[in-house]
Amino acid sequence: MKTILASILLLFIVQHKTLAQEIASPKMTAEGKNIKITYGQPSKCGRVVFGDLVPYGEVWITGTNEATEITFSKNVMIDKNEIKAGTYTLCTIPLKDKWLIILNSKLNRGDEVVTEVAVRKSNMQEKLIFSFKDNTTGTILTIAWDDVEVELPITYK
Repeated sequence: MKTILASILLLFIVQHKTLAQEIASPKMTAEGKNIKITYGQPSKCGRVVFGDLVPYGEVWITGTNEATEITFSKNVMIDKNEIKAGTYTLCTIPLKDKWLIILNSKLNRGDEVVTEVAVRKSNMQEKLIFSFKDNTTGTILTIAWDDVEVELPITYK
């Protein structure tokens, strides 16, 4: 009887934690012309984000819960790298003065595209936000959270 009660209690705790995580970090979609990003959206909640919650120099899924996905509906160029239309995981390695942006089309890291972008201070963002600024040749993807943002120029082919 104790084993059954313990199992039920454990199941309740796991379901409750899972539900709490989903509520705290909803799945979001950001769309620009020819690009769509799907990610788990974390909140700052009074925490130190960069250098603590998101450690410097470590790969970050650039969101929460599961890998962030970026889908291109047409071929694009990112920093002299041609990216074929399709879906990729988008990870970053935040550093104090720059971030490395990593796109990968497979779970193994055999076909990564890595590019470097500068960090700049921005207005405080409670939640992680991806946004797009379209221009005549492509778009600028902005990733902003806390008081930090980076911009990734993307050119349409």
